[in-house]
Amino acid sequence: MIDRYLLRYFLAVVDHGTFSRAASHCNVSQPTLSVGIAKLERLVGAALFMRSNQRVGLTDAGSRFLGHARKIETEFLLAQQAVSGVETTALLRIGWLGSVASHLITPAVTAAAQAGTQIELLEGSERELVRHLGQGRIDVALTLVGRGGERFLEEPLIEEGYALAVPDTHKLADRDVIGAEELAGDVMIVRRHCEVLSETSRHFTERGIRPHFALRSVQDDRVLAMVAAGLGVTVMPDSHRATGVMRPRLAGFAHRRTVGLLYGSQSETLQSTPHPFLDAIRTCGQNQPAHFPNMRTAT
Repeated sequence: MIDRYLLRYFLAVVDHGTFSRAASHCNVSQPTLSVGIAKLERLVGAALFMRSNQRVGLTDAGSRFLGHARKIETEFLLAQQAVSGVETTALLRIGWLGSVASHLITPAVTAAAQAGTQIELLEGSERELVRHLGQGRIDVALTLVGRGGERFLEEPLIEEGYALAVPDTHKLADRDVIGAEELAGDVMIVRRHCEVLSETSRHFTERGIRPHFALRSVQDDRVLAMVAAGLGVTVMPDSHRATGVMRPRLAGFAHRRTVGLLYGSQSETLQSTPHPFLDAIRTCGQNQPAHFPNMRTAT
């Protein structure tokens, strides 16, 4: 018989990535958790984790075991609720792609808070979110869709292009379209997590533009703040905007992306059951224009 605490140890290692963080989450010592995992592996007759000094990953057996472990834990919680008679709101775990603008998700967070529902946000890259969905670490991801994968159910929400972000004091700030050649003397900011980073770099280098880079960052809010401060210019998805930042088009740069929801193992339940966060994020997507004109945000 497999005790529930062993399943909790297993899920904690999967969710937190290391034995030490999992032990802290479970309020036990790391040796205690390691002994528990070893016992679980003996009971199931297979190694569940690949261990190294740098990382802990699931074996093939561990990946197969993961879905069953999550279902068992969910059913256990539902059984407790049924016996106690106390209804609890299920936690919705949401992956958030780092390049998705904050203002697109904040109305949904507000809706969830006002409804008293529990959510958990986990920020990550496109690859990290796909891995978290596959492992059951998150239930749904707000990320890029339509990129050829068929592993998860997709729900497109927003289609947008990319544009320059320049300070409103820039000499070309009032232009609707700016050519790369016109930015030859400008300092630039690199968004290291951008999904079209290589295409952006190629667009400039093919036109003989090799600028100085003043900042390399994965935090778009920080990038926008530095653009507004006059540190440099960059290329961002259309939906990003901030006070003091103008968004003219980059001539000849026609790349686009689709942001939407990727669903994990509970796809049918999540799509058919109303949830304030998901309902609000869908509404936000419907209200976004297909093209964000060059605009100066009011102070």
